[in-house]
Amino acid sequence: MDAIVKDLAQVNADLQEQKERAESVDFKIITFSLAGKDYGVDIMNVKEIAKADKFTFVPNAASFVRGVYNLRGDIIPIIDLRTFFHLPLDKKADGQENMLILRINDQVYGTIVDKIDKVVGINHESIQPPHPIFGDINIKYISGVVEKQGELYIILDVVRIFAISEEIKKDRGRVSDATDYFVPPAKAAEVQEQQTIAADTTLEFIKEALSALKHFVVSPLNDVWLNRRFADWRADRTDSDLQLRDVSDADDFLRTFTSPCTNAFWDEEYASAVKNMLPKLASNSVQVWNFGCGKGYESYSFACILKSRYPDAHIKIWANDSDIMAISQAPNMVFDLDDVPKYCHPFMVQGKNGYSFNQAIKDAIVFEYHDVLNENPLPDLDIVLARDILSFFSKEDQNRIIDSLDEKVKDQGMAILGKNEEIFGSGWTSVSNDIVSAFVHNT
Repeated sequence: MDAIVKDLAQVNADLQEQKERAESVDFKIITFSLAGKDYGVDIMNVKEIAKADKFTFVPNAASFVRGVYNLRGDIIPIIDLRTFFHLPLDKKADGQENMLILRINDQVYGTIVDKIDKVVGINHESIQPPHPIFGDINIKYISGVVEKQGELYIILDVVRIFAISEEIKKDRGRVSDATDYFVPPAKAAEVQEQQTIAADTTLEFIKEALSALKHFVVSPLNDVWLNRRFADWRADRTDSDLQLRDVSDADDFLRTFTSPCTNAFWDEEYASAVKNMLPKLASNSVQVWNFGCGKGYESYSFACILKSRYPDAHIKIWANDSDIMAISQAPNMVFDLDDVPKYCHPFMVQGKNGYSFNQAIKDAIVFEYHDVLNENPLPDLDIVLARDILSFFSKEDQNRIIDSLDEKVKDQGMAILGKNEEIFGSGWTSVSNDIVSAFVHNT
C-alpha cells in the first residue's frame, strides 16, 4: 500500500513538474503559415515584419529568389519560402506580400510567407525532434516541432536555409553584395553581364531614392543626364557607397543637374548664350511663360535680354511660382548695383534704398502665384522658360505639361529648359548648346 501511495505521489510530482515546465517560457517564436500549415522561427532571428509588392528582378538567380528590395537604403535579397519548399503559392489580390525580415549572422534577408500570425512563447524543453510526417518540407531544414494550446508549429532552421549563401561566397572567393545571394557562380564569359545587371539594379534603387528624397522623377526628359551621372558616381565610389541613403546623398548626386545661375541673376556668359539663340519674331509682340520663377532673378534677367534683343517689341512675361512668399517679394526687390550683371544696368533706376528695375521692365513682368498643373488662360506663347522644373513632377504630370506646351507655343516658338532636360517628340527640334537646352516648336 505504501508503495502504491509513493508511486501516485511520484506521478503527481512528475505531472506538476511537466505543467510548470510547460508554463515557463524561455524561447519565443514568430509563427506564420505556408500552404495551410503553421511554422515558426526563432524570434531572435527576426529583424522586423514588413509588406511589399515591388521587387527588382535579378536575372540568373535561383528560382526561389523573387529579387532584391530597398529596405531604407539597404539592398536585401528576397526569398520566397513557398517556392523554396516547392509549396503552392498564395498570391495576394493587392500584390502586397507578407515578409519576415531575418538577420542571419551579419546578413539581412527578406522571406515571403502566406500569413504572419503572432509571437508564441514556449519552453525549449517542449520542442520535439523533427520528423518527416510534420511537414511537406525537407527535414534537414526543420529544427523541431512544438505544440502550444492545441496548435502544432514546425520550427524552421533558418540559419541552415541561408547557409547556401555562405557557400557561394566561398566558392567565389570574395565577399558578395546582396544581389549575389543564391546566384550560381558566374562563368568567365558571364562576368561582364553580371556586372551590368548589378549596375542596372543599383541604378533602379537610385531612381527610387531620388524620387522619395527629392521628388526628382527620372524619365526621357532627363535620363541621358542620369546615365552619364551614374557612370561618374560609380567611378568615384565603392559598391557599398553607391546607394543614396539620405537627403545629403541625393543632393550630392543631383549636384551636376542644375542649370547655371540657379536662384540668381544670369551671368554674362549664360545671358549671351540665351540671347544668341532667340528666334526671329513673326510679330512685334513677345509672349513668354516663365513658370517656376522663384524669387524673380531669372525673370528679370530674361526681361533685360529680351529688351536688348527686341528693343521695339511689346514684351510680356507671365512669371508664375507656387511659392507664395517668393512670388510676393519679387516685384519690389531692391539691389546694390554691383550685385546686378552689367547687361541689366541700362534697365536700372536709383531710389532712396538702392537700385531697382525701371518701369518698362516692371511692366513687362506679371508675377503671379500659380500652380502649373492648374489651368491658366494664357495667350499663344512665343517662348516658355522652365529651367530644372519639369524633372520634379511625376511622369504623368511631365507629359501633361509638355502636351500643354504643344498647344500653347506658336510655330517656331521656343522652350528653354534646364541644361540637362530634353523634350522628345516630332513637334520639337533641339537648338541646344553647351550650357543652354532649348527647343524650337514645329507645328
